[in-house]
Amino acid sequence: MNVYDFDGTIFYSDCSIGFAFWCMKVHPKLWFTFFPGMIWSFIKYKAGVIPNYRLQRNLFSYLTMIDDYDIQIERYWDKYEKRISAWYLAQKRPDDLIISASPECIIGPIAKRLGVKYIATKYDREFGVFLNNLMYAKEKARYIFDHGFPVIDNFYSDSLADTPLALCAEKAYFVKDKATTVVDWPDLDGETMGIVKEKIDTGWNIHLKED
Repeated sequence: MNVYDFDGTIFYSDCSIGFAFWCMKVHPKLWFTFFPGMIWSFIKYKAGVIPNYRLQRNLFSYLTMIDDYDIQIERYWDKYEKRISAWYLAQKRPDDLIISASPECIIGPIAKRLGVKYIATKYDREFGVFLNNLMYAKEKARYIFDHGFPVIDNFYSDSLADTPLALCAEKAYFVKDKATTVVDWPDLDGETMGIVKEKIDTGWNIHLKED
């Protein structure tokens, strides 16, 4: 079984943020009801006032404000499915597993289009709360162990925060250059492990791409 991170790995940009901007374009009221609060949350996060999971929960809050969600998510993927990396499509297998910190309600539709399995953060769009832990860094590896998944043959990610899951795989690959280049996972020397710890502790990789 091959396992893939999604944002920045097989899809260039961050689909949670991308879909937020999509929804703000379709529903301009979100620029007033959602966007200022998101900016304030990011400022508080950078200042160390709120943790990563609270920032992510606040980011996902726009999903509670959309009446036509089912329509908009399909339209979003109609336009942006083309951003799935060519290298991934060339090697895609039906037993692939996508594992992502992005909300399940965003990842699910594209995973179904690709015909692969997926694990993502469960977010209740009615109440605006997580239904499981944020599927980030160590939580990915914990989920794999707790649910008895098959041996991971190959793991792919663009973030060193995913090192815990990379260590669970027979072989791990690092994706860079806007999800276009695949190289071996970096050696975990002292300097690299310092970066790993920092990324796990601080979190939030952002991938943005203009139309």
